[in-house]
Amino acid sequence: MSTTPDAQAPVRRVLDTNIVLDLWVFDEPKAAALRTSVETGASGWIATAAMREELARVLAYPQIVKRLTARALPADTVLAHFDRHAQLQPDAPKAPYVCKDADDQKFIDLAVQHTAALHSKDAQVLCMKKRLERCGVAMNPTISSMVAMHAA
Repeated sequence: MSTTPDAQAPVRRVLDTNIVLDLWVFDEPKAAALRTSVETGASGWIATAAMREELARVLAYPQIVKRLTARALPADTVLAHFDRHAQLQPDAPKAPYVCKDADDQKFIDLAVQHTAALHSKDAQVLCMKKRLERCGVAMNPTISSMVAMHAA
């Protein structure tokens, strides 16, 4: 019987809407490793129906439509990435810490419930880093640091 953790188990991650946009709308180079990790299944992206609804709403914002048009990228393609890669979960109960931006709370709640890594660029979420760490949530970990942490 081995005491070594299963190195193949995907790391659970919660991606806020701006991160999803970085992955598949803006093609942000800094997000390439995360995108690859999600697309290959090395990361288990968890999300809720409310998160998908928010993404669909944001994809209709004029500045996002402009970017989609410039890239000849239909919003449905971005939503298809969500549908293909995100593992839908029920809405999570409220976490012990509340974000000043109510729209971001659902991401925090899900990350805390599943002790998942949380990826966000939102200042209202970033300022909660130490509090979320107390709940076992790693904020914006690099892919390599999460692999090492998961293997420990």
